[in-house]
Amino acid sequence: MRIFISLFLLGFLSTIAFSQKVSRKLENINFSKVTIEDAFWKPRMEKVADITIPVCMDQTEIKTPRIRNFEITAGMRKGEFEGIFYDDSDVFKALEAIAYSLKVKNNPAIEKRADEWIDKIAAAQQPDGYINTFYTLKEPDKKWTDMSMHEDYNGGHLIEAGVAYFNATGKRKLLDVAIKFADHFDSLFGPDKRHWVTGHQELELALVKLYKTTGNIKYLNLADWLLSERGHKHAVGYTWTDWRDTAYAQDVLPVKQQTQITGHAVRAMYLYTGAADVAAMTGDGDYFKAMKTVWEDVVYRNMYVTGGIGSSGSNEGFSIDYDLPNEKAYCETCASVGMVFWNQRMNALSGNAQYIDVLEKVLYNSALDGLSFEGNRFFYGNPLASNGQHFRKEWFGTACCPSNIARLVASLGDYVYGFSEKDIYVNLFIGSSTSLTTQGTKVELQQSTDYPWNGRVSLGVNPAKKISFNLRIRIPGWLKGQAVPGDLYQFREIKQEQLPIYINGVSIPYKEESGYAVIEREWKMGDKITFELPMEIKRVTARPEVKAASDRVALQRGPLIYCVEGTDNEGKAWNFVLPNNEAIKANFDEKILGGIMTLQFNAPTVKISADGLNVSTYRQNITAIPYFSWCNRGQTPMQVWLPTKMEDIKINY
Repeated sequence: MRIFISLFLLGFLSTIAFSQKVSRKLENINFSKVTIEDAFWKPRMEKVADITIPVCMDQTEIKTPRIRNFEITAGMRKGEFEGIFYDDSDVFKALEAIAYSLKVKNNPAIEKRADEWIDKIAAAQQPDGYINTFYTLKEPDKKWTDMSMHEDYNGGHLIEAGVAYFNATGKRKLLDVAIKFADHFDSLFGPDKRHWVTGHQELELALVKLYKTTGNIKYLNLADWLLSERGHKHAVGYTWTDWRDTAYAQDVLPVKQQTQITGHAVRAMYLYTGAADVAAMTGDGDYFKAMKTVWEDVVYRNMYVTGGIGSSGSNEGFSIDYDLPNEKAYCETCASVGMVFWNQRMNALSGNAQYIDVLEKVLYNSALDGLSFEGNRFFYGNPLASNGQHFRKEWFGTACCPSNIARLVASLGDYVYGFSEKDIYVNLFIGSSTSLTTQGTKVELQQSTDYPWNGRVSLGVNPAKKISFNLRIRIPGWLKGQAVPGDLYQFREIKQEQLPIYINGVSIPYKEESGYAVIEREWKMGDKITFELPMEIKRVTARPEVKAASDRVALQRGPLIYCVEGTDNEGKAWNFVLPNNEAIKANFDEKILGGIMTLQFNAPTVKISADGLNVSTYRQNITAIPYFSWCNRGQTPMQVWLPTKMEDIKINY
């Protein structure tokens, strides 16, 4: 009898747990409604529009066969498929980046060229909605037979591009192609149809975007179903049998039961972004519970100090906890882009600023590092140390990263502000303006800032009429003495600082909640908030399990992680130590890369004589630069984690 009651209670409690709902705490204000006027970001966004986008288009259309494949598929020219089976996705990601950039800077020539691409894509679509140049041209009899071959991954990027282009231009031709593809997929797969486990996740999050654009619930249901397919051994065609029973594609356990990060980093980020999106739309608390647990596994044990993820090149992803090598760090740019996506969704679900703390660290460091200062060269991987062998490339055979970082920078407005019924959120400190309607009243926001070089922030709040609401301003974790959520990294000297906030020049009290300063008042036209984030230089240390950071420190100022590269230091970056008590000063240098904040200190340095027979020690002024800016002035040695002991010096690097 006791056993029966226990089983009954266990089942009852599990039913309660399963039925718990989660409600989204905020909506993000769409990039199209945010005008970026920031001194740091606006020039970078304009370079994406003027340089990066044309580079991506030339590589896609002229220097590689990607557009030709669509022309051949559409019968516009003769020929055979060339390239890699997932190359279609690069065309779609480029179109998505173009859509965002057209909102940043109108360019009729770029838009005309994009429209021509879209005509060719539409002509290449099969009557039933199927679209994939590789299978249509090369293996038409093998469509939908191998789940690892990116058919649905390509389709997901098609959907994202169609939604973005429609939102940016009002033109729906690409959106209609995407809808037709989604309907084709839905006709084949789903409950009581065929199983499908996406080899490279992407379609899930794309379907949620399609649902939000069209209002058609079947796309949300299909995304939910795709998530439910994982972890049940439905996969067909997977070739990665050595990756711990499909851990490579996060297919060992059902998504709602996953607790650890595994496998390919980009696939994981897209999967968990999709799961968070579905949780937000359906209120399914089990998705959020799993996402929070996996997020903690990533951030607490598997994330670089730059915010990069995926330490292993062999699987382009994760290995074991605390395995975070520096020179061999993989840290794919696309994985950093995915981290931005995922953390934005987790913030929207929870209303907790810790996710924006991680998003900001990734955005300003490991993601931005993927794009050169000039906007025409790229990093695929983003190591934390180099002996000079790394360099930025014009393009890649697998060309996902250039268009991915381009679409992130171009859509930056997506990440600055949020809102709920009675709250407005300021998540990032980026000079910008926007307007929204809350409780039936239009409110305009105007933010100006010197961030990330300095911490001065001014925020104008201008409601059309007097109105009461909560303004939530993120208090960065680094201001409260937290290098990152969890204890993977710590500041050597922990100092929790209060942030004085002023309204119309008068200091005001506020409460802190979930990482936000919450200001509740009746707002009126002309209200102005000012505050200054103290930009102290902080030494960062790592848990002892991170062997690559043993007896080393990283330098952080504001959101930026710094590195030392040879260009500024007599061609060397590994031949000095940074004593614990050595003073470090910040200095803005207008001569370097358009102007950057440098850090400078005097360090004991080892030098070997020209004949190689003598070693001497002297003190040298060392310059450190923001990590994202390294390798923009030629190949050079570099390191983020700076040694504090002589035995860690490498003279020849």
